[in-house]
This record gives sequence, structure tokens and C-alpha cells, in this order.
Amino acid sequence: MATSTTVAETGAITRFAGRFFQEGFRPRYEVQELLHQCFVVGYQSLPLVGITGFIMGMVLTLQSRPTMAQFGAESWIPTMVGLTIIREMGPIITALIFAGKIGSSIGAELGSMRVTEQIDAMEVSGTNPFKYLVATRVLATTLMLPVLTIIADAIGLFASFLGINLKGVTSLALFTNNIVSSLTFGDVVPAVIKTFFFGFAVGIIGCYKGYYADKGTEGVGQAANSAVVASSLVIFILDLLAVQTTGLLGLN
Repeated sequence: MATSTTVAETGAITRFAGRFFQEGFRPRYEVQELLHQCFVVGYQSLPLVGITGFIMGMVLTLQSRPTMAQFGAESWIPTMVGLTIIREMGPIITALIFAGKIGSSIGAELGSMRVTEQIDAMEVSGTNPFKYLVATRVLATTLMLPVLTIIADAIGLFASFLGINLKGVTSLALFTNNIVSSLTFGDVVPAVIKTFFFGFAVGIIGCYKGYYADKGTEGVGQAANSAVVASSLVIFILDLLAVQTTGLLGLN
């Protein structure tokens, strides 16, 4: 029973995404609302993402130093931390934080609008609520998550630099050179590309859960909660597919 429900909901979300591609790129474009959502989704998520990136870089450095020191490989810490953050930890952790904050927010916001019949009122007044509410939010999450990931990576690497200098002295130029010289096309580009898919998944699932929320305040809470759970699960699945795809293409 649970399996059939999951399959049915997966199909419903797929149709919802298809409707987004069908209606989202047709005029009239809600440019002002899109810019507003980019501000809400991106700028207001920046403090949490920045703190998470800083802690991530600092913890990775401090945890790896004792092990690397045992093998006399402390000079490899910038390379190891840089590759770990840029290839995997930065995108996946930022996406999960993003899903928890933005996914739940979108689900609760649209769910409350559905419960209070604001969406029905928009339809009656001749406004297309799907373009105004859904398309703008999905585009905003798709565009802003890669930007937030790049910022989180940069903050995480700077935190790693500070962590290394807690028990040693390393210049910023040497630290940066060690990271840049070890990076390749297959490290950076796939990591950035997959964040677009992460952002799209967070936006489309959050909008779907809120847009079709059940009546009553309980439905709003369920929409917010299920949006986070489903988005997080899909992020892990997409990350697995991305790793397999880059491996098949020989980019790893």
C-alpha cells in the first residue's frame, strides 16, 4: 500500500514538473516576483549557509589533521579538504540545509494560501496562480542554490585555512595554490551542475506539497514536513545518479 502511494505521488510530482515546463516559460513573465523570490530564497538563506560552510571547513580540517600528521602528510590537508568540500560535502550539505529552510517555507506558505483559499481567489480573479506562485519559486530555487553552494564552498575553504593556521603557519597564497592545482574540470563543473537539479527538486517538491495541501491547519504542517523529507531523499538520489553519471563519462 505504501509502495503504491509513493509511486502515485511520484507520478503526480512528475506531472506537476511537466506543468511547470509547459507554463513557466510562456508569457506573461512574472519578473518582479521572480526577483523577489530570488532575494527571499538566496539572500535570506545566506547567513545559515555561511555558518554551515564555515563549520564544515573548520571541522574537516581539525578532524583530518591528526590522521594526516601520523603519516607526515599535513601538507596534503588543503588538497584533501578542498576536493572534499568542492566535489561533495559543499553541494550536498548546502542542498540539505536549503531543503530544510526553503523547502519547508515554500510548503508552509503555499499550504496556508491553499487552506485560506487565496489560491482559489487568484483563479477566480483571472490570475494564473501557477505562474505567479509556483514558476517563480521553482526558478528562484534552481538559480540560487548554485550561487549559495559556491559561497558556502568559499567560506568553508577559508575556514579550513584558519583551521590549518591554528597549529601551524601557512600563507593564503600557498593554501590557495595547493587547492587550485589539484582541481580539474571533472571536480568543479559536475559539482556545480548538480546543484541546479538539487535546487529544482527542492522548489518543485515544496511547491507541489503546498499547492495541493489538505484543508485545515494540520495540512499546512504536513505539507512543510513532507516537503523537507521528500526533498532531502531526492537530493541523495540525484547525488548518487550524478556520481554514477560522471563516473561513466570519465570525469571522476
